[in-house]
Amino acid sequence: MSQCRICSSTVREFLDFGSHPLSSAFVSPDATGEEFRYRLAVGACTSCGMVQLTEDVPRERLYHKGYPYHSAGSTVMHAHFEETGRGFLARELGGPDPFFVEIGCNDGVTLRTVADAEVRHLAFEPTGVAGGRVHSAFFDAESAAEVRAAEGPAQVVYSANTLCDIPGIGAVFEGADILLAPDGVFVFEDPYLGEILARTSFDQIYDEHVFFFTARSVASMAACFGFQLVDVERLPVHGGQIRYTLARAGRRTPTAAVAELLAEEAARGIGEAAGLDRFGAAVHTVRRDLVALLRDLTAQGHRIAGYGATAKSSTVTNFCGIGPDLVPYVCDTTPSKQGKLTPGMHIPVRPDTAFRDPYPDYALLFAWNHAEEIMAKEQAFRDAGGRWILYVPEVHIV
Repeated sequence: MSQCRICSSTVREFLDFGSHPLSSAFVSPDATGEEFRYRLAVGACTSCGMVQLTEDVPRERLYHKGYPYHSAGSTVMHAHFEETGRGFLARELGGPDPFFVEIGCNDGVTLRTVADAEVRHLAFEPTGVAGGRVHSAFFDAESAAEVRAAEGPAQVVYSANTLCDIPGIGAVFEGADILLAPDGVFVFEDPYLGEILARTSFDQIYDEHVFFFTARSVASMAACFGFQLVDVERLPVHGGQIRYTLARAGRRTPTAAVAELLAEEAARGIGEAAGLDRFGAAVHTVRRDLVALLRDLTAQGHRIAGYGATAKSSTVTNFCGIGPDLVPYVCDTTPSKQGKLTPGMHIPVRPDTAFRDPYPDYALLFAWNHAEEIMAKEQAFRDAGGRWILYVPEVHIV
C-alpha cells in the first residue's frame, strides 16, 4: 500500500514486523499448518499524516461469527461503555424520538445502556456477538440508506475501537452522511498514536488496526468527506485513546480542546518522520531486552507464564520469536481461546484458573492495558512472591 487510503498521497513505511498470522486466529493443536499469513508493516502519509498499515487483510478473515473478543469481559471497559451511553443520553439524545446507531457494538454494553432508556437504537455488528437490535452487516452507504429509509435519521452514529479497523473508511463516511440528521454527530474512539509513540506500545499495531489516528490526521480525513472535527476527549482505556466528535462542516463550533490538541501534536512533532523512526528503533530495543530477560529467567530455572491471550500479544510473540520454550503457556478468561494455541508461535492457552495451580514465578502481562485491574485481581500472586514482566514503555519487572 504505497498510496494513502485517505488522500492517495505517498505513504512512507517506517516499521516492518515481518510475516505474521492473524492476531485472533487461535488454532487447534492439530491444525497448526493451516494459518493465513501476511506482512505486518506500518507507514505514514507524507501529506495528511495518517499512519496506517501498508498491507490489507480481507475483512471476512478478521470479523466473523467466531470472533473471540468480548469487551464486557473487563469490568473497567464495561463501566466505560455504560458511562459512554449515559453521556450520549444526556448530551445528544434528548429530543423527540431520538435514534442512536452504533458501528461494531461487540457485546453491546453502550447499546444496552441506550436501550434501557427506551431510546430507539440499532447496531451494525457482523460478528453476531451482540444482543438487542442488531443489523448483521458492515456499515456503508448501501446499508445506511436501507436503515435511513426504515428508521429515519440518526442523531448519533458511534463507534468504539472499530473505525481504525476499516480499510475502506470512505464507505463509512458515506454511510454516516446518509444516515445522520443535519445536526447529528459522528463519534468514534480509537487508540491514539501520540500515546503509542510515547509508550512504545508497538503491540497496538496488528492486523485489525489499519489506522492510527491523531487530531491532525482525523481533521484532514473529516474534511475529505465533508465533515469537521468539533471535539476531542482523552480516554484512559486501552493504553490511551481519543474520542473524536465530527459534525458536518459548519454545523457546530469546534471546542477549545481541538485547537489545544492540534497545537500539542505540532509541538511534539507527533507523526513526523524523525519521531516515527525513533519509535521504530525503540521497538527493536524492547524486542532485544524482552527476549534476553526471558532467556535469562528460563536458564535460571524460573517458571514463566503469559497472562492474557490478547490480539496484541500476537504482535509481541511473533515479532520477538517468543514460543513455548520461553513462555510455556498463557492464561486467559475467554472460553473460545482455551485449549487452543496462540497464532503463529503456538503457545498453549489455558483457563485463568491454571494461573494459580500453581503460580508461576513470573507472569508476562500481555494485557498490560488492564494492568491495574488484573494486578488487583491477582494480588495473591504477588503475595506468593510472583512478579510481573511488562514491556511498555520498556522491559521491566514489577
